Amino acid sequence: MSIADKDLPVPVDLASAQALIASVQSLLQARGLALRMPPPEPTTCCGRGCNGCVWEGWLGAVAYWRDEATLLLA
Repeated sequence: MSIADKDLPVPVDLASAQALIASVQSLLQARGLALRMPPPEPTTCCGRGCNGCVWEGWLGAVAYWRDEATLLLA
């Protein structure tokens, strides 16, 4: 388990990703650090549960953004 997994959880759905983003942005602001904006939420999901849904990719991008934040906060 990496430091990121212990301190900042892996996003598994929209709600947990939004909470993670808010938490990370708050931590960064409190420490006076800057990081690129998190990936924007997808707007093109068809709602059919496709394999490789845009939400899966977005959650992966949020997890990568979280990893970058963890390095910056370390």
